[in-house]
This record gives sequence, C-alpha cells and structure tokens, in this order.
Amino acid sequence: MPAYELNSTNLIAEKERRGRARDLFWPWCGANVSLLALSYGSFFLGFGISFWQATIAAIIGTVLSFLLVGFSSLAGKKSNATTMVLSRAAFGVKGNILPGFLTYLLLVGWETVLVSLATLATGTVFERIGGVDRNVAMIAGFVIAVSLTLFGGVLGFSVIMKLQKYLTLITVFLTLGYILLTVDTVNWNALMERPSGPIQGFVGALIFAITGIGLGWVNAAADYSRYLPRSVKSASVVGWTVLGASVVPIILVIYGAALSISDEKLSEAIAMDPIGALTTLLPTWYLILFSLVAILGLVGGAILNLYSSGLTLVSLGVPVKRHVAASLDGVLMLLGAIYIVWIAENFFYPFQGFLITLGVPVAAWSAIFVTDVLIRKKSYSEKDLFTSQGIYGSVNWSSIACVVVATLVGWGFVTNTFASWLSWQGYFLGVIGGKDGEWAYSNVGVIFALVIASLGHILLSLRKVRAQENVLR
Repeated sequence: MPAYELNSTNLIAEKERRGRARDLFWPWCGANVSLLALSYGSFFLGFGISFWQATIAAIIGTVLSFLLVGFSSLAGKKSNATTMVLSRAAFGVKGNILPGFLTYLLLVGWETVLVSLATLATGTVFERIGGVDRNVAMIAGFVIAVSLTLFGGVLGFSVIMKLQKYLTLITVFLTLGYILLTVDTVNWNALMERPSGPIQGFVGALIFAITGIGLGWVNAAADYSRYLPRSVKSASVVGWTVLGASVVPIILVIYGAALSISDEKLSEAIAMDPIGALTTLLPTWYLILFSLVAILGLVGGAILNLYSSGLTLVSLGVPVKRHVAASLDGVLMLLGAIYIVWIAENFFYPFQGFLITLGVPVAAWSAIFVTDVLIRKKSYSEKDLFTSQGIYGSVNWSSIACVVVATLVGWGFVTNTFASWLSWQGYFLGVIGGKDGEWAYSNVGVIFALVIASLGHILLSLRKVRAQENVLR
C-alpha cells in the first residue's frame, strides 16, 4: 500500500472514524505556534493603540475567530466529509465552485507566505552568525521548509496528526527559550506609559486579529474533524479546537507587543522581515535553535494549508488524486515564495493587502457556512453532497447573492493602500468620514461582511434548510 493517505474528498468510512476530541489540540496548536504571532504584536500597535488595548484585541479577536473554526469543525464530526464538500449544502453542488475558488486562493496564499517567512528568517539568522552568504542560507531554509511542507501535506492525515504533535512540542519548548532570553529587554515602564488609542484603532486591531489569525482556518476545519466518531461531544470538538489554536498565539501576540513598545527599531524591522528581525534580541549561541523554531513553527501551518488546498482543488472538480493535487499546489507555493523572498521589496504591505482583499469574501463565506452548520438540526444527507440532482440542488443563488452583496459592502468599507491595484477599495468610506477619516483604517468592512452574510443566509435559506431536513425524516 502507498504511504500517502488514500482518502480524498470522499466520505470517510465509519470503521476509519476514531480518536477523541482532544486529538484536535495538536494540529491546531502546531499550525498556530509560529513566531509570526510575535510580529503580530507590532502590527497591532501600528493601529496606534496601547499595550493593554492590543492585549484585549488579541484575546477577543483570536478566540472569536477560532470559535468560528470550532463551529466549522462540527460539520466534519456530524458528516464525514471535507469542509468544501460540506459547503455544498449551503451553496449547491455546482454553486460551491465560487467559495471553493476563494478558499483555494487563500490556502495557497497562506502556505506561500509561511514558507517565505521561514526562508527570510533563515537568511537573517545565518547572516548574524556569519560565515555563510545570506542567499545561500535562504536557499537552504527554503529547501528545508518546502520539503517538510510537501512531506506532510502530500502524505496526508495520519502523518499530519503525528507530525504536528512533535512539531508543537519542539516549537513550544524552543519558543519558551526565546521568551526567557529576551524578557529582560522589555521596558515595563514604556508599556504602562504608552497612551491609549482611539476606538477606531482598537477595532482595526481586533479585525486584524480575526482575519490574520483565525478566520482563514474556517475553510479547513472539517478536514481534520471528519475522522472523529459521531459520538464525540460537540462541545468538546469546539473547545479543544479553540484551546489548541488560541492559547499560544494570544501569549505570543501580547509578548510581541511588549517587545515592540520597548524597541522602536525592532518594530520598524519587523515590517521587512517579521521573523528574522526578532533575532536582534538574541545571543549568538541561540541563533541556530532560533532558526529551527522559526522553520518548524511556520511549517506546521503550511502543512495544514497544503493538505486542505489539495482537498479543495479536488472538490472543485479537478480530476486528480488528492496527493497529486497537493503536489501541484506545492509548485505554486514554491513559485510564490520565490517572488516574495527574492523579488518583492516589502513583506508587510503586500501581506496586509492580501489579507484584507481576500478576507472580506472569505468572511462572507465563513459566516454563511458556520450559520448553516448551526441552524441545521440534523446531519447532512451525505449522498446528496455529490450530486446536483439531490436535495441541495445545483446552485443556491440566494447564498451566492449573500456573498456578493456582503463582499461589495465589505470592500466599500476597507482601505487598501498597500498596492496601486487595490486603491479602488473603500468606495463607501465617505459615509463614515472618508478614506482619510478616523475609521479609514479600521477595516470595519470585514465585520459588515460577516453580519450581512450571516443574517442574509438566515432570512433567505432557513426555510429551505427546514424543507431539506423534512425530506430526511
């Protein structure tokens, strides 16, 4: 038998469904233990807020975003299929191509970003150590990150569940070492003295936490819970998902904010190299271990993205096996990482532009999918998820309309100055002060998209959902 996972977007056989809810802790913790969260602390402060505001935004935004991931995981436990197959119940079997395509872009984008960060960090580490050319070091880091990501993402579920546990334990231990070695650089007086920012800045940081930390995982959640037995408690599925995914990022974002307030030069350097800039606080002897924790932490997230992007590509109808789809995505990841590392002049600006632009329609889809999961009282009709002639139909135009309307409204209330081709966004900001007003950079459009899509789905599809469930009696 081949070493890779044979299952793809097919239903998981009942005899293969095993495990406990707490098993979800490891993949989600491993995917979110990255040192990138330390740099997020600096990004939060960029909204002009205090340390305490950044702390509150990190806690609320992270937990809320991963609650959505937890609720999405329930769909996999209820019906043993992947997220983007289950999404067909809300959008129709063929209508789900639209959110599937958006999901695919987001997953490939994230895996590319994470591998790029691992590459940049490796270059910076060995540049400090000396004796190794920066480009040679980055190429080595690039090869290691890509190889590990392909190994987990292509081989599939069983390998990922085992690998993520070890990645988590090693990364958490080494990250603790980083904190212990740098805690004496924190200027506690500066933390206390930093003035509070406006409510608009706090909302902006809160939304950045939602879109940048948890929201992008909603479209992958059921891919890992689909192997759990149906008898597992729903509350446990949500609880272990939220705990595993949230606990480390919250701590690291708060600590990263403390470091950035204490050192303005560090905050500036993070915009160019979010992980590598953190090495300036370390003694030389710890740099090799730092490069290891940087690569492993980022690879943990990249593996989950690659695995789910392969499943999403298959769900879109591309006639290839799952491991082949993951391999194709790996090629895109490789090319994208080369662009970010060796061609793009700045990391943070294209990164935030990417998050905001895709974050709005993905927020709309996430709201509809999670709302659909919560309003259904019965499990999905699994056979009907694979035929446009079934109870879920070919296209649910009301759900697609909700995504389109929510996205158009959302884009109208975000400011995206990170690339000239994104300057058209923010066309509704005149209602709340314009593109230069106090709310211009709060990105409230993401919240508008979430609310409009969720309420729209309840109003337009609740009766349809109940009719579908009546058929299942």
